[in-house]
Amino acid sequence: MTSGLNKLDIALVGVGGQGIILASDILAEVGLIAGFDVKKTDSLGMSQRGGSVLSFVRWAAKVYSPMPKRGDVDVLLALEKLEAGRAADWLRPGGVAIVNDHAIQPPAVRSGTARYPSDDELGRLAGLRTERVDFVNGPRLAEGLGNARVVNVVLLGYLSALLPIELGDWHEALERLVPARIRTINLRALGAGRELALSRDELAIGG
Repeated sequence: MTSGLNKLDIALVGVGGQGIILASDILAEVGLIAGFDVKKTDSLGMSQRGGSVLSFVRWAAKVYSPMPKRGDVDVLLALEKLEAGRAADWLRPGGVAIVNDHAIQPPAVRSGTARYPSDDELGRLAGLRTERVDFVNGPRLAEGLGNARVVNVVLLGYLSALLPIELGDWHEALERLVPARIRTINLRALGAGRELALSRDELAIGG
């Protein structure tokens, strides 16, 4: 097991079609490769129609339940800003929120019956649990690589820079789970997110 990290509870949130399940599968695989006991669970809720998706991945020497307690999650990895606000209460006090700086308006907002919260309002929701909210412009990085669909792996790359896990473990997980035809672009996406975090000199988690 990796030195300096005893356990890690991660919540991944977004909407259907953003690749939450693949991202959680990759995180689970990384944990196994690094020597942890791992459990994961997915809540899809109309994901095929762009509904909310919530997934949990838990790493520890021994994991007894696939579900963490609300308010105990170490990392919230959000691919959509409104979903980050909705899921903020899963974070433990002082946890880390990594938020894709991207908005997908739900049907009620598109129809004019509801209003999408401002960035300040969403930031305050996350701020109720933690001062550590890292916004990542995932779409810009992904589009710069030539494939807008790899935003999920860009955010995983950002997270990878904050954890005391060998980079080779992340590469191995991608090689196991991503088809060969899109493996290179996903490895580049991982690297782009990782480089962004390193350039910001962000504080490590559990290191």
